[in-house]
Amino acid sequence: MGEPSSPLIAPSLSRRGILAGVGAAAAGILLPALSACTPEDRVDSLVVAGGEPGGFYLEFATLLAASLQRNGVARQATALQTGGSLDNLAHLMSGRATFAVALADAAAQRAAGKSASEAGITALGRVYENYVHCAVRQASGLNAISDLAGRTVAVGEPGSGTSLTTPRLLEAARLTSVNAGEGAAGGGGQAVTVLNLGLNDGLSALREGSVDALFWSGGVPTAAIAAAHHDVGLNFLDLSVLLPVLRGQYGAFYDRVLIPAGAYEGLPAVWTVGVTNLLLCGSDLADTTVKRTVELLVGRAEELIPQSSLGVQFLSPESLINTAGLPLHPGAAAAYRELHG
Repeated sequence: MGEPSSPLIAPSLSRRGILAGVGAAAAGILLPALSACTPEDRVDSLVVAGGEPGGFYLEFATLLAASLQRNGVARQATALQTGGSLDNLAHLMSGRATFAVALADAAAQRAAGKSASEAGITALGRVYENYVHCAVRQASGLNAISDLAGRTVAVGEPGSGTSLTTPRLLEAARLTSVNAGEGAAGGGGQAVTVLNLGLNDGLSALREGSVDALFWSGGVPTAAIAAAHHDVGLNFLDLSVLLPVLRGQYGAFYDRVLIPAGAYEGLPAVWTVGVTNLLLCGSDLADTTVKRTVELLVGRAEELIPQSSLGVQFLSPESLINTAGLPLHPGAAAAYRELHG
């Protein structure tokens, strides 16, 4: 389905540059003051479904929850530790979470063939880009995704967005996934043994050598991966070669992005697959709550970028509204219309 998109991040990009970009984007529009919030408007409690410790999701969710409480959107707001995108969508649908961060491909799968009211989920905005890491030990001799044939890989915790994206990547690479203990029936020399391990358990397995590669979708750098690289020395495999097949099979949820040189100490730049990350809510959430949250995404953007991440942020009205086909909540759409004048 055509050529991969242009890079979303330059090798020399720094956190200072990102913040300057966010500020410049905000300066290009007339930002209203945050809506005045009366005691009647303020909700009692909000929950933001995040992710695993050491990953971007939980950092972002924690910052957003703090901002929601500090700026009076809720009397109390908390971040919820979860397995990731699929878990977050389940928490949102069950009412255990008010907001959820999720990969666009996971959200699209949940909403496929349904109207907004049937799906029950809507978007507040596109908040940042996730980078799929395929981490291997430097001493492993693994240099390309095709080298994973016959190896054991960690493919994400059940409930994570990584556990959805990774099998698609292996399929695009013409590798057959075989669950541990099932043998290589039908897979032959192209079989890959997969273990459902999340970030922290997967890194422990990579350190000790019980898996040969770890797939993880998150910000750049991911703090836990940076720590593992310091301990054992890691490399990242180029996944961008899979994009034509991936996009042809599943649609334009996937981008060509660059993990810049030096994002992980001493490592060169490497191309990989990026997936847009969305901030979601239930379609029945009150317009006032949604509108004031959107105002935070734009007007308090600098408060919502985790200190550890250099990854591409989308916290400006022009990019926030690009929600990969998932409909905006009516309160979010109204807020962006006001911001655009």
